[in-house]
Amino acid sequence: MSRSIPAALAAVLFSALCAPLLADDTANRLTEGETRAGWKLLFDGKSPAGWRGFKKDAFPEKGWAVEEGWLHVVAGGSGGDIVTIGEYGDFELSLEWKAAKGANSGIMVRVSEATDTPWMSAPEFQVFDDADPHDIAKTSAGAMYDLYPPVKKSLKPAGEVNHARIVVAGNRIEHWLNGVLVVDATLGSEEWKTRLAASKFAEMPHFAKSERGRISLQEHGDDVWFRSIKVRELPAAEVALAAKGRIDLFDGRTLEGWTHHLETPDAKREDTWRVEDGVLICSGAPNGYIRTVADYTSYHLVVEWRWPAGKQPGNSGVLLRMSGEDKVWPRSIEAQLYHQHAGDFWRIGDIAMTTDPARTKGGNTKHLKANENPPGEWNRYDIKVDGGTVELRVNGELLNSATGCEEIPGKICLQSEGAEIHFRTVRVYPIAKGGESPKEDDDIGNW
Repeated sequence: MSRSIPAALAAVLFSALCAPLLADDTANRLTEGETRAGWKLLFDGKSPAGWRGFKKDAFPEKGWAVEEGWLHVVAGGSGGDIVTIGEYGDFELSLEWKAAKGANSGIMVRVSEATDTPWMSAPEFQVFDDADPHDIAKTSAGAMYDLYPPVKKSLKPAGEVNHARIVVAGNRIEHWLNGVLVVDATLGSEEWKTRLAASKFAEMPHFAKSERGRISLQEHGDDVWFRSIKVRELPAAEVALAAKGRIDLFDGRTLEGWTHHLETPDAKREDTWRVEDGVLICSGAPNGYIRTVADYTSYHLVVEWRWPAGKQPGNSGVLLRMSGEDKVWPRSIEAQLYHQHAGDFWRIGDIAMTTDPARTKGGNTKHLKANENPPGEWNRYDIKVDGGTVELRVNGELLNSATGCEEIPGKICLQSEGAEIHFRTVRVYPIAKGGESPKEDDDIGNW
């Protein structure tokens, strides 16, 4: 004989039992790797500490609320815009947001309080529930308001969580929406001048003139929520790099510009490599790689990768100056991604390179130390391939270098080698032979 319980009681019991499982315990926290990289929380999910009203001494008494780990802009609350206590010049900002149906807000950077409102001085990342999530208008979600429409964006619908990332480096501002670069603007460029002249900001003398300023969240009379607000001030080397010309090898949406080789002849690329929410996911099987269609000789390569949380980390690699026939281990220099060995070199085939003999055995040269973040956290590879020299930096630290490297045009490859691995930023800054000033070399070299 069985007994039933009232539906209302069942719902309460289900909620009590499952709430710990459903709660997002990663929100409003910094990982160990983020802390080491210099990230700081701007909102802890519990109080508005670190924020105040624009041109005010304190946080608004109405119109804003801290609720269930969110900083909530309350519809009709008339609380006004808020700004950070601190000022920031060159930085990376990351946060999550969601909006009620039709809601409007924004995130402004380098805000000056010499104007009547933040938007009079500061470029704005538009936060908006677009009627059409694919809208690319200059006032749609992800846009630089009234200046640059977003491109190739993917927007979650009203009530769902979107991720915003804003990189401000020198005269360059990037908007990322859900892992996809949707705006890339260079202040002072001819394109910028043309767009500015056609905008509402054309006659505003303070607009986009500050090299440092506050970060502002906009109150526009609608329900909007923010959380996991974190900032990282950029080192001089990253600012110098951002000013240079670049090629984004992965756009967060497709694998345009790449081809592949897998050891199983009838294997399909999409079964091994797929893109989800701006992340390139490699299943690890079968062995092989994707490679660029184009050749590159001298360049600074930035690759971000992670081993997924909850899965056994394994092996992968970034292949440099790959040449010759496609095969599972082609002729190339490998920047190793094997777990706890990132920063190792592997010389594959007969390609020329000279490394520290004390750390070299056969084709492998060990890194100076392990400097990876744990599974689930992103890592950054800065690889400088310049003439006959190759340098490997993992999360900002120089872990290996080689000289006498064969200076040839070659492909860049990402390996599939038995374990799931994720990539996001894959970006090349070409180095023109003899074309960099010593100052640029010094700035970019001092990570």
